[in-house]
Amino acid sequence: MRQAWLVPLVLIPAWALFMPGDASAQKLPEGNACIECHQALGDPRVTPPAEEFARDIHLAKGILCQDCHGGDPTKFDAGAAMSRAKGFIGKPTHQAIPQLCGKCHSNPVYMKRFNPTIRVDQVEEYYTSVHGKRLREGDQKVATCISCHSVHNIRAIKDQQAWTYPVRVVDTCGRCHGDPKYMQGYKIPTDVVEKYKQSVHYEALTKKGDLSAPTCNVCHGNHGATPPGLDSVAHVCGTCHSVPEEFFSKGPHQKAFAAMGLPPCVTCHSNHDVMKTSDAMVGTTDSAVCLNCHTPKTAGYQKAAAIRASLDELRGNVQRTTEILDQAENAGMEVSQAKFELRGAMDILLKAQAAVHLVDPVAVKKLTDDGVQIANKMFAKGTQAMEDLRFRHRGLWISVAIILVTIVGLVLKIKEIDRRQGEG
Repeated sequence: MRQAWLVPLVLIPAWALFMPGDASAQKLPEGNACIECHQALGDPRVTPPAEEFARDIHLAKGILCQDCHGGDPTKFDAGAAMSRAKGFIGKPTHQAIPQLCGKCHSNPVYMKRFNPTIRVDQVEEYYTSVHGKRLREGDQKVATCISCHSVHNIRAIKDQQAWTYPVRVVDTCGRCHGDPKYMQGYKIPTDVVEKYKQSVHYEALTKKGDLSAPTCNVCHGNHGATPPGLDSVAHVCGTCHSVPEEFFSKGPHQKAFAAMGLPPCVTCHSNHDVMKTSDAMVGTTDSAVCLNCHTPKTAGYQKAAAIRASLDELRGNVQRTTEILDQAENAGMEVSQAKFELRGAMDILLKAQAAVHLVDPVAVKKLTDDGVQIANKMFAKGTQAMEDLRFRHRGLWISVAIILVTIVGLVLKIKEIDRRQGEG
């Protein structure tokens, strides 16, 4: 069986382990027997760690090999350098990793020297997680500190090359959770990475550069990683989507979902492959999620139809108003104030879309009616602007016609004068 401590070395691409020319590389200290001997050995088992250490944040903080592995770095004799009397532990066991890292990271006095705001409860929290509990039970495959942070190439969490940098987290977790062979026996899906990369969250994170967009650890936790359904998944989603969560908690679905054993949020929106929401999810068309539970002629079906009708009415009015205001603006008319005020209707549409979670057609209709009223007023302004434009065009053509008639009259008059002078 593959040893768990090898997971970071086996499952990651080579570029993630050793990147020549990396701008973050530091000069390795001279006279350190651990580094110089391991470099000189040229052994693929022990030399790469010494090379990779040049990019490790611990080196930047003055923490060297002996601080984790023990031994005497001043001795170039292998027996003396790796003396047990000098505290040499060599390669720590898988179970020993959290405590080894925690020797420093759980020591507030020591850690505050580097960062006054740094957390020092990671190890304690880790043992509350599924990973930590399984580790104590002897599971040799579960993730420990080095599985997520690397071993000798550990970066600051804000470093874009760090395995824990937001855009890299999904691949870090996916090294285990996306490997069917490695996860065999755990009876959990291994397609979560593939699904997540189809989601609106991943798109926001990678294409739009929104580092606050949720990735694995945002929903599942960091060191205390646990399934998010301990109380309600709505509390997890609600950390970002607070307004829909509040509406959902006041609506009839909360009790109905609980009675049927359905998790909130993910029942309609899915969990890892969350798609961009749209009004098409609401109503009685084939794409509406409402049809998953509500059949025709039921109260829920009628409510869904009414809510969708209200949303469509407001969206349609906003769209036609936007079109006429754009037309007027492109023609050179001043409609900036009307376009600004139309944003009020757009904001109401967003509120109405969130209020869908109340499952109350009357409440949604009340909101959308206010938006329709704003949109209609701005449509009237757009219509007036276009009428003013047409009036100006008519006036311009009349003025041109008058000028042309005047010019023709003058030309004829001049010719008449010239004719008379020629006769005289």
